[in-house]
Amino acid sequence: MASLADKTCVPCKGGVPRLKGFQLSEVFAQLPESKHWNIVHEHHLDRTYKFPDFKSALSFVNRIGEIAEAQGHHPDILLGWGKVAITIWTHSVDGLTESDFILAAKIDRLSR
Repeated sequence: MASLADKTCVPCKGGVPRLKGFQLSEVFAQLPESKHWNIVHEHHLDRTYKFPDFKSALSFVNRIGEIAEAQGHHPDILLGWGKVAITIWTHSVDGLTESDFILAAKIDRLSR
C-alpha cells in the first residue's frame, strides 16, 4: 500500500462524499505526523510549523506552493516570523477528502 505522501491528489468537483467518523479516523491514522495535525469539527486539518526565523519560514511556504500547484490542491497558509500555519480542506465538498491528507503528508515530508 502506497503511503499518503506517495499518492497524488485527485481533483474534486463536488459530488464526492466527505470523510466522516470511522472513515475519517482511518485515513487520519495513515498520516505519519498525525500527532501534529488537528482535525477541526471533521471539516479541516490544521498544523503550525516552527522555524528559527522569517526567511526559513518563507522558504518553507514557497516549497509548499510548488507542491500545491503540482497537485492542484491548495492549502490556506499563514506566514509569520518563525511560524507557518496550514489549514487544509476540500472546498468543493466543504469538508475533508483523502486528497487533504495526501497534501498534509507531502507538506510533512518537506519539513524533515
